[in-house]
Amino acid sequence: MRVFKFGGASVKSAEAVRNVGEIISGYQGEKIVVVISAMGKTTNALEKILMADNSNIELLISDVEVFHNDIIKKLFPDSESKVYRRVNTVYAEMRSFISNNDMQTNKSYAHFVGFGEILSTIIINQYLNLIGIKSIWCDAGDLIITENKYVEAKVQWNKSIAKIKDKITLLFKDNDIVISQGFIARTESGECSTLGREGSDYSAAIFANAINSEDLTIWKDVPGLLNADPKFFDKTYKLDYISYRETIELAYYGASIIHPKTIQPLKKKSIPLYIKSFLNPNDKGTTVQQEAFADSMISSYIFKKNQVIVSISARDFSFIAEDSLSLIFKQLNSYNLKVNLMQNSAISFSICLDNNKELVHSFIADMQKIFKVRYNENMELITIQNYNQDVIDELIGNREVFLEQKSRTTVQILVR
Repeated sequence: MRVFKFGGASVKSAEAVRNVGEIISGYQGEKIVVVISAMGKTTNALEKILMADNSNIELLISDVEVFHNDIIKKLFPDSESKVYRRVNTVYAEMRSFISNNDMQTNKSYAHFVGFGEILSTIIINQYLNLIGIKSIWCDAGDLIITENKYVEAKVQWNKSIAKIKDKITLLFKDNDIVISQGFIARTESGECSTLGREGSDYSAAIFANAINSEDLTIWKDVPGLLNADPKFFDKTYKLDYISYRETIELAYYGASIIHPKTIQPLKKKSIPLYIKSFLNPNDKGTTVQQEAFADSMISSYIFKKNQVIVSISARDFSFIAEDSLSLIFKQLNSYNLKVNLMQNSAISFSICLDNNKELVHSFIADMQKIFKVRYNENMELITIQNYNQDVIDELIGNREVFLEQKSRTTVQILVR
């Protein structure tokens, strides 16, 4: 048994969907769970609907509908195909949900954004059946169970593993391909929840762990895991092999190639991860496994722009002790703010965050009720694995350094 994951870029058009069909057809006779994200930028479009004025909502929903219908028309020559009835039902559910719910809650967010994955998996399930690849559609919300939290919810592992094992085993009796969604789940009380943005990688890893998959392949628009973003470097290197440990660190520090939570479920059962190009599916890609000694020879670079540094200190010049830190982290958690870098001294505590201005400014306002708070925006966080001083000096240039932290293998530098 295998697990494949296709992201939004790999299913963004009719041509892309045909390519997915060609890739899967190359594994005839194998049992594969295929986890699929929303098509293209659909999740962004659905989030835009959630924030829209009532006067614009219908137009924005129509845009989502037209986008998917254009893909369907190019894939299904028969205008009476069952796929139209199924997606029309989803469009109707979207409109009904908007009309009957307060869209400014996390509960509504989790329910509504999941429509993107529902649409993409319906289309691909129907397309595979059309071209002779027998597949069956499966609702991930019936299988992946989370805590009673709607956004970035924690997975209830024992319940999820049991449900996935039972359901997938049953479906594989009569089908080679099971199509399911990434990103979405359901709470213990039966409400829709999500695993966090870009969480489809994590969904695929959960499936792989549950069914003791032979491997997990994530199909991307790049040849594998690169040591740097080609947008910033003229010359990049593909890592042929990399260890679980180093991949977790790269993902944690902000490498966009993979979701940070993906590796742990695979590591627990020594399931290899292949990161391959859907544009060149026969190329080798990158293998992520337990040990990979060759990866430590190449420096890797991660750049996170639009950062803000927040420095918190006591009003009376007293120590920032455990009780203060506990309060700070409780507020960070309540705003779903992830700390990218932190540093503390006797009387101050500094944290670097992605500058989601609305959330960050609300967090700062809360902190100012108790502490003295200073902050600086328009920062950039540079992370280098396997660094040397020459590389650091070249990347910093004449920019001002606000924070710098080093370990044996990794350096993080906050600059402006």
